[in-house]
Amino acid sequence: MGRPTSLAGVPLDRWLRDLETSREGLTEAQAQARLKRYGPNDALARKGQPLAVQFLLRFLNPLVLILLFASALSAVAGDTASFLIVVVIVTLSVSLDFVQEVHAQNAIDALRRSVAPMALVLRDGRARELHFEELVPGDVVKLAAGDIVPADCRLIKSRDLFVNQALLTGEPYPAEKHAGDLAGEIAEPDEETNCVFMGTSVVSGTASALVCRTGWATRIGALASELVHRRPPDAFEIGVRKFGFLILRLTFFLVLFVLVTNVLFHRPLLESIMFSIALAVGLTPELLPMVVTVTLARGALRLANLGVIAKRLPAIHDLGAMDTLCTDKTGTLTEAKIRLVSHVDAEGADSPEVLRLAYLNSAFETGLRSPLDDAVLAYAKLDIGAWSKLDEVPFDFERRRVSVLLETKEAPERLLIVKGAPEDVLKHSTHRELVSGELAPLDERARQRAEDVFVKLGEEGYRALGIAFRKVGPEHCTATVSDEDDLIFAGFVVFLDPPKESASKAIAQLAASGVAIKILTGDSEQVTRHVCRELDLPTKGLLTGEELRQLSDEALLARIPDVDLFCRVTPLQKQRILMTLKRRGAVVGFLGDGVNDASAIHAADVGISVDSGADVAKAAADLVLMQRDLTVINEGVIEGRRTVENVTKYILMGSSSNFGNMFSMAGAALFLLFLPMLPVQVLLNNLLYDISEMGVPFDRVDASALSHPAQWSTVLIERFMLVLGPVSSLFDFLTFFVLLQLFAADAAQFQTGWFVESLATQALVVFVIRTRGPFWRTSPHPVLTTLSIGVVAAGIILPWTPVGAWFGLVRLPFSFYLFLAAAVAGYLALVEVVKRLFYRYVAPR
Repeated sequence: MGRPTSLAGVPLDRWLRDLETSREGLTEAQAQARLKRYGPNDALARKGQPLAVQFLLRFLNPLVLILLFASALSAVAGDTASFLIVVVIVTLSVSLDFVQEVHAQNAIDALRRSVAPMALVLRDGRARELHFEELVPGDVVKLAAGDIVPADCRLIKSRDLFVNQALLTGEPYPAEKHAGDLAGEIAEPDEETNCVFMGTSVVSGTASALVCRTGWATRIGALASELVHRRPPDAFEIGVRKFGFLILRLTFFLVLFVLVTNVLFHRPLLESIMFSIALAVGLTPELLPMVVTVTLARGALRLANLGVIAKRLPAIHDLGAMDTLCTDKTGTLTEAKIRLVSHVDAEGADSPEVLRLAYLNSAFETGLRSPLDDAVLAYAKLDIGAWSKLDEVPFDFERRRVSVLLETKEAPERLLIVKGAPEDVLKHSTHRELVSGELAPLDERARQRAEDVFVKLGEEGYRALGIAFRKVGPEHCTATVSDEDDLIFAGFVVFLDPPKESASKAIAQLAASGVAIKILTGDSEQVTRHVCRELDLPTKGLLTGEELRQLSDEALLARIPDVDLFCRVTPLQKQRILMTLKRRGAVVGFLGDGVNDASAIHAADVGISVDSGADVAKAAADLVLMQRDLTVINEGVIEGRRTVENVTKYILMGSSSNFGNMFSMAGAALFLLFLPMLPVQVLLNNLLYDISEMGVPFDRVDASALSHPAQWSTVLIERFMLVLGPVSSLFDFLTFFVLLQLFAADAAQFQTGWFVESLATQALVVFVIRTRGPFWRTSPHPVLTTLSIGVVAAGIILPWTPVGAWFGLVRLPFSFYLFLAAAVAGYLALVEVVKRLFYRYVAPR
C-alpha cells in the first residue's frame, strides 16, 4: 500500500461532505454499513487466514509431505492399507495440535479484547465507548489526556492539545495541535498541525476529531511492515527455539545414519525411506509449540481469574522470572483516595487565598488532570463565574507544574496562576504574599521557612502542591513557560492519601517469593519514608531525582543495589533506573498507570498497568490488572512460575525420551535384520504419546519451585537430556535382549514388544520427572494421570484388537507383560535415583 496523502490540506467541510457525516457523527446504522465496507479498524493486526487454510498449512511441514509422498508410492506398489493408516494418523496428529492451539489462541484473544483501548465516539448524537476496531470513516471521537488516537483524524475542535507523535516522527517532544484549515498539500506528520494520527497519544488538552482513515489506510497502516509491535524475542522464546533446533539437528543425523545403515544392509529401499521419515516425524518436537501455547494460555486464563490480563503470552514467563518490581507509591502503598485537608501560606498558617488560587487553577486546567485536581474541586464549591480563561501552559513531567492565564471584569490586570511541585514553584518565586495581602521579598530566611513547612508536612505523611501567581497587564493574551518566573509564592495545598493496609502483607509475600520492591515516585522523600514507616516496610538507600541527575551511568550501576526508594523522579529517570537494573542482570517489572509511565512500562521486562489507567499506559503494558494491588501481583508471580515449570517439565521429559530413542534406534539399525518398528507403528506411538502429554499444562507444581524466580535454562535442559537419555536407552536395549534371546521374537513380535515398552516408559516417566523431589510425595493432576495411564493401557490392549492388526501389532505371551511391569518399575526407580543425583551434582546452580 502506498503512503497516504495528507489530510491537512483538505478543508474540514469538504471532509464532512465527502464522508457524508456531520460534527455530531454517524448513526449506528450508517456505522454498521461502513464497517462492512471498510473492515475493522486494526492497522497492526496480521490479516488472518480462514481456519480451514490455517489447518491445511499445517500439512506443509516438509517431513509430513515427504512421508505422505513415500506412503503414496507404497500404495502404488500395492500397500494401500499402510497409506490409508499413515494419512489417518498424520491427520489426527495435525488436528490434535491445531485444535488445541486455536482454542488456546481464541481464549487469549478474548482476554486481550477485554482490556483493549476504548474510544469515546458520537453515535446517534450520544457519546459511547467503543473498541477501536469498531470505528469507521465519518465517526466523530472525543480525545483527552492519556488517550491513544484511534484513527487518522482531522481536528474539529481542540483546546490546549499536545500529542506525542514519536511513533511516526521519532520526535520525543509533544507536538501542539490546533483545529482549523491549512492551505496547500502538506506531507509530513509534524507539519499537519490540524490532524492527529492513529497510534499517537494525547499528552494534554482535549479535542473532538473526525475519523478520516482507518485500519490499513492510516499512516501507521502504510508503515505496518516496519512498525509491527513485536518485541525482540526474550530468553524464554529464544530458549524454546534453541531446544527445537537442537533436537532437529540430532534427529537429522540419526535419521541419515539409520537410512544409510538400512541401505547398506540391503533392506527394502522404500520401506527404509518411510521408516526413516516416520522416525524423523516421531522424534521431531512438533508438539512443542502447541504445548508451550496451551500451557501459557492456561496460565493466562488462571491469571485472568485472579484479575490479571496477559496481553502477551511470553510475559507470563517473564512474570515468573521477575526478581525486582518497581512501582509507584500512589495506589500501591496508599489507598489512592486523595483528599485535600488544609491550605496554608509560606509560614504554615491557614490561608483561604491559597485555596482560591488552587481552585481557579484546577477548575480551568484542561490538560493532564490528576486526582489532586479532583480533590481540590471536591473540597469546596467556590464561585468562579466572574473569571474566564485566556490560555494555559499544560503540565509536563520535566517542569512538574501547570499554569493558567485568567481574566476578570472586576480587575484590569490578568492573573497567571501556577500550581506544581513545591520545590519547583519555590525555585521560580521571588516574592511571597503576606496575610495582609501585601508582598514581601522571598529572601533566604523566608524561603527556608517555606521549605521547612513543606518538609514538616512530608514527615507527617502529607502531600503538598505549591501555589504561586503573577499579575500581568491586559496586553498579555497568551501564556508561555517563560512567564513562570518572578512569581509570588502563596503557599501550599495539602493532601492526605492514607497507607493501604494490605500493602505490608503483600510486600512481605513478594519478598518471601524472592521479589525485591523498589519504589519510584514523584513524591518527596519525606512523604515516601512516612508511608513506609506506617506500613512497617524496611528501607535502605534513597536517591532523589536531583541526585540521580548528577550520577553517571556507571556510578548508578554501582549504587542501585543498595537503593530501594527513588523520590522526585521524572519519567525519563524511571526509564533510566529500569535499564540500569536490567544491566545488572535483574528481571524487572514496572507497575504504572499514567501517561508518564508509558516509557518505563515499555522498558521493563514485565510492563504492568491497571484497567483504570491511561490508554497509553495499558497499550504499553504486557499485563493489565483489574485492580491495583500488590497481592494480585504476587499471585500472578506464582502463576507465572507454575506455567514456566510445566513447560519445562514437558521439555525435560521430551528431550530425555527423544535423545534416548535416538540411541536406541541407532543401535537397533546396526544389528537387526528388520526394522525395529514399522513406519505406521512409529507414527501411532508418537500420536499416543502426544495425547498423554496433553495433561501437562494442567499439572500441579512443587511449592519449592514456586518460592524463587523461575527462569528458562537451556543449560539445564541440555544436561538433563544428556544424563537421563541414556537411561531410557539402557532399558530399550534390555527389552531388545529379552525379546530376541528369551522370547525368540520374530519381526512382528519384536516390533510389537518395543512399541508397548517404548510407549509405557515414555508416558509414565512424567510422574518421576514432574517433580524434583521424591515422586510419591506430590500427586499429579487427575487429567495428567488419566491421560498417561489411559495411553499406556491403550498401548497394551491394541495388539489384542483388530485395530492393532492394521498396524502390524501382534499378540505377545503373558510372560512378556510380567517382564514389562518389572522393566517399567525398574526404569522409573533408576530415573528417580539418577534425577536426584542430577539435581544435586550436575544441574546448574
